[in-house]
Amino acid sequence: MKLKANLLDDKAIKRSLIRISHEIIERNKGVADLVLVGIKRRGYPLAKRISKQIEQIEGVKIEVGYVDITLYRDDLTLDSDTPNFKGTDLGVNIKNKKVIIVDDVLYTCRTVRAAIDAIIDVGRPNGIQLAVLIDRGHKELPIRADYVGKNIPTSKDEVIGVKIEEIDGEDSVKIYEKE
Repeated sequence: MKLKANLLDDKAIKRSLIRISHEIIERNKGVADLVLVGIKRRGYPLAKRISKQIEQIEGVKIEVGYVDITLYRDDLTLDSDTPNFKGTDLGVNIKNKKVIIVDDVLYTCRTVRAAIDAIIDVGRPNGIQLAVLIDRGHKELPIRADYVGKNIPTSKDEVIGVKIEEIDGEDSVKIYEKE
C-alpha cells in the first residue's frame, strides 16, 4: 500500500478524544450509569483514554469493559461440527446502564453490529451509543456514530490505518491507497 496522507498525529488524536469525552458528558447530562465498552483491539485502549478524560473533567471514574466480536462476525465461516459459541465477558456490568461502544474506525458497520449482538447476549442495557475515532463512510447497515473524532470520506480503494500507542507504539491515523 502507498501512503497517501497523514491525517492525525498524536496531538490531533488527543484533541479528538477530549472533544468526544465532553460530548458524551453533555449528551448524557453527566456520567451517571455510563459504561464504556471498547471493541478489541484498538477500541479498548481508546475507551480507557476516554474514561480517563471523563474522570479528569467530572471527577468520576467510568467503568471500561471490552468486547471481542470474533464469534459474532457475519463473515465467519464455521464447520457444521464446530459449536457456534456466542458468549462473552465484557468485564463490566451493563444491566440498566447506558453503554457506549468505542471503536477506532467505522466503515461498513458490521463490526458494530457484531458488538451490539455480543452486548445484548450478556444483558440488557438501558441504551447503546457509539463513539468512533474515524468515520470513513461506506456503511452497509443503518448504524451511525453518536460521537465522531473525524469524518474522513474515502474511496473503497483506500485504507485507513490507525495506530495506537498501547498496541503499535505510536498514535497516528494515515490513509493509504491500495496498489
